[in-house]
Amino acid sequence: MAGSTHTVTNQPPPLVGYDVFTADRALTDAVERHTDAGLLDEVRGELAALGEAAGSAQVQEWGTQANENPPRLRTHDRYGHRLDEVDFHPAWHRLLGKGVSAGLTAAWTRPAGHVRRAAAFLVWTQVDAGNLCPLSMTHAAVPALRTDPALAAEWEPRLTSMVYDRGLRPAPTKAGALFGMGMTEKQGGSDVRATTTAATPLAEDGTYELTGHKWFCSAPMSDGFLVLAQAPEGLTCFLVPRVLADGDRNVFMIQRLKDKLGNRSNASAEVEFDGTWARRVGEEGRGVRTIIEMVAATRLDCVLGSAGLMRQAVAQAVHHCTYREAFGDTLADQPLMRNVLADLALESEAATTLALRLAAAYDDGGEQERALLRIAVPAAKYWVTKRCPPVAVEAAECLGGNGYVEESGLPRLVRESPLNSIWEGAGNIQALDVVRALQREPQALNAFLVEVGRTRGADHRLDTAVKDLLTELGDLDGVEGRARRLAERLALVLQGSLLVRYAPSEVADAFCASRLGGDGGAAFGTLPSTLDLASVVERARPEF
Repeated sequence: MAGSTHTVTNQPPPLVGYDVFTADRALTDAVERHTDAGLLDEVRGELAALGEAAGSAQVQEWGTQANENPPRLRTHDRYGHRLDEVDFHPAWHRLLGKGVSAGLTAAWTRPAGHVRRAAAFLVWTQVDAGNLCPLSMTHAAVPALRTDPALAAEWEPRLTSMVYDRGLRPAPTKAGALFGMGMTEKQGGSDVRATTTAATPLAEDGTYELTGHKWFCSAPMSDGFLVLAQAPEGLTCFLVPRVLADGDRNVFMIQRLKDKLGNRSNASAEVEFDGTWARRVGEEGRGVRTIIEMVAATRLDCVLGSAGLMRQAVAQAVHHCTYREAFGDTLADQPLMRNVLADLALESEAATTLALRLAAAYDDGGEQERALLRIAVPAAKYWVTKRCPPVAVEAAECLGGNGYVEESGLPRLVRESPLNSIWEGAGNIQALDVVRALQREPQALNAFLVEVGRTRGADHRLDTAVKDLLTELGDLDGVEGRARRLAERLALVLQGSLLVRYAPSEVADAFCASRLGGDGGAAFGTLPSTLDLASVVERARPEF
């Protein structure tokens, strides 16, 4: 029984029992913008149903349970036979099953598939980011497998299935399958050409035996993996099934699971291959070219994941400050806190708007859009993922001491926030990839300039930023040392142009003033006081 002094007042209600999708105005606007009118009602209904699930008390509890009960590795059975299995809490399977049934692996086979999936990815990340890892890699494996029509015909229906069929069995007997990936090794990291895993050809054409290791193998409970290994003609991509066609387990020895900062519901493993059966994907010696489309797709998911984390952080901060009172007024109505919340909301909306624009480019599939993706994906991956940690930390500070307590959910967001910047090539890799696109693919820069040129004359700060960017691009001497600066400017200009084109005027004005016009500080909460910050905060407030 509570004591007479224990009266609970001035605490916000839990942010639960709401539609995560519909409450996100930037996201709903983007989906409407990038979806054909004839399909829009179907897509909105589908995403609203997922949004309601994501905001429900039950599903949010699943996310908590999956993170408080991380996966466990079982290397052997009681008799000493190797098992190499990973056990997950039931909540993990519920989340993963819901993600599969919501179409998070089915983008390649559905109309407006990438936009509707991107929105769903952003929504579902706000429940638990860990289960998005196998969903991302399963989705991204499809374009790599399409380099081999026979393999694609066999595996694509399983990977794009909306049925979650758990358990290790021969893939032909399953209603759906998940894929993982293994590229990095102890000695190489991002330098995959330093791969030492050896692939020895077998008698059957296209089949090999692998010997070696992978330092990071994501989602080791999956049905198959795309891995890189050195074949006689050089670095090559291979498909490694967990269970062979005859029902025997493939040699896939899980040495240990990584003890990670965040992403704790998801398993990441070190694995060994020793006579492991594999099927070649693409030509020998062209492993990087074969797998590069998978990498590009997972990099876009890094942008989406960071956008989802930022949105949830901002939603929690705005919600708290809407109800919490101090010094005679709600926090959200106090000028300095309003400035902080508006600044955070700008970062979140810019990330969401950019991510959905890139997803729409995948749906379009035209030459111009593919060229835009070549430069915009690494630039967005570089910048958006780097903005996520400071947003999460600042949002936690908006809750004060409450935001430092595990029950608030903010510490989990803070721990998760650096992941997408590190995964699939850290910042330097992305920045250098931008430089390579600039140097080798002039059509990529052309597509970028066409895109940002659509708003020419609409905002003088954006026009000046584009002009400054062109000056910077005119001198590529010593560009490697300036690659991060260049990637940042490309991303900011692209975000600014999209917000000027699509966002409410108060959002576009605040973004251009602070991010492009130099009228903002290094920390959040330093926006010009002359802006309509109240409208920016109101747009970000989740209604429930």
